Amino acid sequence: MEEKREQRGTREEQKAQELLEEKEAESRVRVYNGPMGTLLTVLLCLWAVFQLYYSTVGVISAIDLRAFHCIFLLCFTFLLYPTYKKEQRVRRVPPVWDILLMGLTAAVFGYLILNYTRIAQSGGRLTDFELVIAGVGLLLAFEAARRCSGNLAVLALIFLAYNWFGKFIPGRLGHNGFTLKRVLSTQFWGTQGILGTGIGVSATYIFLFVVFGAFLKYSGFSKFINDFSLTLVGQTPGGPAKVAVLASALMGMINGSAIANVATTGTITIPLMKQTGYKKEFAGAVEAVASTGGQFCPPIMGAVGFVMAEFLGMSYTKVMLAAILPAFLYYLGLLFAVHFEARRLGLSGLSRENIPDAMKVVKEQGHLVIPLVVLIALMAVGYTPLYAAVIAIFATVAASWLRKDTRMTWDKIVAATVEGARSAVSVGVCCVIIGVIIGTVTLTSLGLNMGYLILSVVDNGSIYLTGFLVMIMSAILGMGVPGVAAYVIVQAVAVPVLIKVGVLDISAHLFCLIYACLSNITPPVAMSAYVASGIAGSDQTKTGLLSVRLGLIGFLIPFFFLDSPILLIGVDPTVTVWATVWAAFTASVGTVTLVGGLEGWLLRRSAWWERVVLVAIAPLMLSPGHLTDAVGFALLAAVIAFQHFTRRPASPAKGVA
Repeated sequence: MEEKREQRGTREEQKAQELLEEKEAESRVRVYNGPMGTLLTVLLCLWAVFQLYYSTVGVISAIDLRAFHCIFLLCFTFLLYPTYKKEQRVRRVPPVWDILLMGLTAAVFGYLILNYTRIAQSGGRLTDFELVIAGVGLLLAFEAARRCSGNLAVLALIFLAYNWFGKFIPGRLGHNGFTLKRVLSTQFWGTQGILGTGIGVSATYIFLFVVFGAFLKYSGFSKFINDFSLTLVGQTPGGPAKVAVLASALMGMINGSAIANVATTGTITIPLMKQTGYKKEFAGAVEAVASTGGQFCPPIMGAVGFVMAEFLGMSYTKVMLAAILPAFLYYLGLLFAVHFEARRLGLSGLSRENIPDAMKVVKEQGHLVIPLVVLIALMAVGYTPLYAAVIAIFATVAASWLRKDTRMTWDKIVAATVEGARSAVSVGVCCVIIGVIIGTVTLTSLGLNMGYLILSVVDNGSIYLTGFLVMIMSAILGMGVPGVAAYVIVQAVAVPVLIKVGVLDISAHLFCLIYACLSNITPPVAMSAYVASGIAGSDQTKTGLLSVRLGLIGFLIPFFFLDSPILLIGVDPTVTVWATVWAAFTASVGTVTLVGGLEGWLLRRSAWWERVVLVAIAPLMLSPGHLTDAVGFALLAAVIAFQHFTRRPASPAKGVA
């Protein structure tokens, strides 16, 4: 029996890997045999050492660090990612053209490192040769992006073309046009193009936290999360689905990739949910929604929180506190969705013999939480996230040695370093090509003009209508793009629009971040939902639409902190602790009623009119105000009383072994 389960698990993992390769270029990489494979391992480890050294004690200028980071990113892209999809993946040496591209990359960015200071001191005067260098550098960046993220490369190409063709667009979105020299100067030699903010955060926060996530994985942290989640909710109705929610949330906030999270945790949780009795579309949707929310879930937020703190110029602690309630409500809604669905279908949880002993789990694996405690504690006492991340990486190794079963040997340390560095390549290249988008927005004032256009449509300055238009913009710009990259794009274009209508800076950034992340479950390019659908063997369209329904509270919450940031802890100093606690309580009640209305269950199966009332209660409870709270509680009391006194006998629960 155990052998059959292992075989089934292996088949699910193979299927997930195939789906991941189909949907995400990051997984389509070459495998080298012989000396080249050893050399690749050494090079990736050297890159990791370089990044860790210069992120902590080493001294290097920001531009030089970004340029060296570009060299590593582009060279590893040409080394690892095939030129075309059907290329032979298993090789002994890279193709000749990729060797030439790697040499060209080193030459172009090496020239930039050697000459940047001289050019900056001359006021930005460029020779014709240096313009050619800039053009070649841009072409190399686009080729790398084409291999890692085709959709983003196309989007960046559209933005780049806008520099020249925008002069033909009438109205507010047009401009006077720019010369080739001006564009190349901005995009390559300036600090607003490919060497701008995007690559800056990749060279610091993103790289370190991706490596940290890989070390946590190899220490056995993911197994601890799964086992601990089973002890908490495994025996409750629909327990396996709740385990999927908790485990995917915890892993998602560490690895920062919703798609990869679905492909890893989904191979375990989706079959288990189907075995419990959930429909395959529902099982796939639960995993997709849970994996997606991890990108804005504290305390790590998939490294996006650190990027946001950098943009806002404030401490990460403040960003993390602000994100707590939105993330809590998102996962509260998902947990109650799977609970109500389980009650509606008459499902029970796992049997006791399949649930690990809680004390045994904590005793044998609880020490693996130490790195997270170290990370949060160091940031809480004032250390930078970069310093805290490096110390946490070493703390992961040290913590793993507290028990023989979890001990990270030298082979595991090398494997974690290699996997972390390799995983950072695709996100890093996305950040490089995002520089083209940000450079275009800055040079052409596209963000400002977009703001004026939206404000002209919203002539009364309505925050909520503006938020609705920005929501659509954020979802479109974030489609098919990793969470960090999606946020960097969206904040450049959409945040200024919200700030213009009176939204606080941190509220505007968090608003755009949530919708950029939720684009992973927003059709028609719901990448997370489609990967989950493939694992579940369900209909893609149904799974995508069901994902939107299950994650609906995530689509609604941001509108309730646009005008009044009471749901964002620590943002408004005039808000008392009691007011925040009360707002959190009423918002939680509103979340449960919304889910109850959508799922058709509260104390029992709900009639259509009860569902309508429950859905109507949600905005009353989510919106701050004593009058709306009173009306909401009165309606909820009426529904609960009616359901209690007209309660029918529950159908017998379907157990699962």
